[in-house]
Amino acid sequence: MKRLSLLLALSMLIIFAGCRKTVPPPPPEQPKVTEPEVKPEEKPAPKEEPVIKKVSESDFMTVYFDFDKYNLVDSAKRALDNNATLLKDNPDLVVRIEGNCDERGTVEYNLSLGEKRANAAKKYLMDLGIAEGRLQTISYGKEKPVAMGHDEASWAKNRRDDFRIISQ
Repeated sequence: MKRLSLLLALSMLIIFAGCRKTVPPPPPEQPKVTEPEVKPEEKPAPKEEPVIKKVSESDFMTVYFDFDKYNLVDSAKRALDNNATLLKDNPDLVVRIEGNCDERGTVEYNLSLGEKRANAAKKYLMDLGIAEGRLQTISYGKEKPVAMGHDEASWAKNRRDDFRIISQ
């Protein structure tokens, strides 16, 4: 009987041992896989090319002069500053500066005065950095009035430099 009880105890031990749930050991810790940091491809900033729009003669400001003068007053300089900006923004642009006068005075005198007016504008633009080769001048004297009246208001409109586009 001792044998039997020993046998019984052993079989119980085997039964319980076989029925016991075993918890599998935890899996070995895997090293963390870190994905490489992906940086956006650095591209150099695109060069900003100047936006060149077709310039028309109406974009240029007319330069006006006092009676019998060719010096540049402040309003004339502002007009020429505007015109210089147009020329700088459009490096292929070539213009002709046309000097004009009112109807008073002789043909010869007005041709000479118109030339001085055109050259004064040209010199100012060159001082602002515009190449001489891009600036042509001509004098029309009193031959191309824009106002046909015979009064100070009309004469003031005729004492001027106009800008004409030669090429762009």
